Amino acid sequence: MITQFKRTIKYGFKTITRDGEIFLTSVSILFIAISLISFLFIFRKTSQFLIFSLKEKADVSVYFKEEAPEDEILKIKEEISKNPEFKVDFVSKEEALKEFERRHQRNPILMEALKEIGENPFLASLSIKAKEPSQYEELLFYLKEKEELIEKIDYLERKPLIERIFSLSTNLEKGGILVSLILILISVFVVFNTTRLSIINFKEEISVQKLVGASNWFIRGPFLVQGIFAGILSALLSLLIVSLSCYFLSPKISILFEGLNLFEVFHSNLKALILIQIFAGILLGTIPSLIAIRRFLKI
Repeated sequence: MITQFKRTIKYGFKTITRDGEIFLTSVSILFIAISLISFLFIFRKTSQFLIFSLKEKADVSVYFKEEAPEDEILKIKEEISKNPEFKVDFVSKEEALKEFERRHQRNPILMEALKEIGENPFLASLSIKAKEPSQYEELLFYLKEKEELIEKIDYLERKPLIERIFSLSTNLEKGGILVSLILILISVFVVFNTTRLSIINFKEEISVQKLVGASNWFIRGPFLVQGIFAGILSALLSLLIVSLSCYFLSPKISILFEGLNLFEVFHSNLKALILIQIFAGILLGTIPSLIAIRRFLKI
């Protein structure tokens, strides 16, 4: 058993050295396929970040009257927070003022106008985010009971924006899944046809092996060894290219999407990405070989 295993590996590497061009073609095709899968994985992770960032902007602010006691506002916050579908943040008058000053510190006109007022013009508020846009309607029913404390709710003003954000998020997620499936299917189809063409070159040799009584698994063995080796080599090359791409593209992408660090996304998912690449490499390197060689084993 061990002798046969060693012999299979030996024949596998002989096949690689004897037909180096075909092997390099297989590695190239596998490299492209695995790189596509890797970039799709990175794309999925970055799109999840973008979807989360978009949904973070889809919030409703409830502004309370000047005389509204803070403990009453905090009670309302606590009641809304009991529903896991909502995320609620309390913003005091002082915090609202500090945030305004931080955002507009480079605008002397606004800062001068704020000094002219002479007091804090901002109201305490609750910033509320829901998982689905329809849940805001449910929130409004509850807040109507507290209208004696509320100065303003900006839901009607923000409703079109909130609906667009959720719609865009959904389309981005569905589009990512669809593109991923299409590219993976194309990759598998290309790898299969390349492997099939390489096996055709061994048609006569397979026929001879069958005639002298070689088992099907003995014939398959060298192609599986070749496929596994090509898959692992392609995965390592792909990992190098993906890491360099993420490293050099990260500064440019962070300019377009604030807070998105592409290299950090790559680094934080490195273990999962390595497993995906090696698993995809071995599968794409061996399964097409097994399927393609079946035809010749029937000779």
